[in-house]
Amino acid sequence: MILTVDIGNTNIVLGGFMGDEPSFVARLSTDTKKTEDEYAAVLRSVLSIREVEKKEIRGAIIASVVPPLNAVMKKAIRIVYGIDPILVGPGIKTGLGIHCDNPATVGADLISGCVAAHTIYGSPCLVVDMGTATKIMLVDEKGTFCGASIIPGVTIGLSALSGGTAQLPQISLEAPKSVIGKNTVDCMRSGVVYGNACLIDGMIDRFFEEAGGEMPVIATGGLSSTIIPLCKHDITLDEHLVLKGLHILYEKNS
Repeated sequence: MILTVDIGNTNIVLGGFMGDEPSFVARLSTDTKKTEDEYAAVLRSVLSIREVEKKEIRGAIIASVVPPLNAVMKKAIRIVYGIDPILVGPGIKTGLGIHCDNPATVGADLISGCVAAHTIYGSPCLVVDMGTATKIMLVDEKGTFCGASIIPGVTIGLSALSGGTAQLPQISLEAPKSVIGKNTVDCMRSGVVYGNACLIDGMIDRFFEEAGGEMPVIATGGLSSTIIPLCKHDITLDEHLVLKGLHILYEKNS
């Protein structure tokens, strides 16, 4: 089994692959204060709950947008499984061209998602990743990462709305029955959920216009299942796209 680790600003997502689809997926809270020993204990506990034996893990790969945890997670995996994980970064074989001002600064999660989209769904395509931030990436017909847009994420907007006002409460994130809210909570849900769906639709239109035509759109990320079904564009939802990309990258670089 290959262990894939996607370290995000809010969550760390673990996936175990014995084929093209993950055998299990688990989420941990990202905590930069935890030591390698603490993360090692969490890793062993989480995989034990999933009935994954230590001897089953034959390799690991990490994508991270939280640099302080890079070495910590690598050491934690080494402690538990005795293997040195691959860290997605400059010099790794991706199969993608990167046409950006500074290719080394492109996030590992963006690269992993685009690798999976290009390999599984084909190019050209747009990739929408809805996590702490919402990212929209363009991959052209040659399999080249052409650039992206980074937008404040859904929960960031929701936290700002309730935290920056005196009378708006903290609410759960779910779609209201109508876009026209009749109470404070539904009004907020309408703005956040439908507002972000409209944002995604509008940005897709802009990408299509600049790219010179329509193309398949693939969405992923922890918040995508709430927002994407409300979009008017035809969007393929693949919740584990980044983990699949990490598995593909492991096979290319192991």
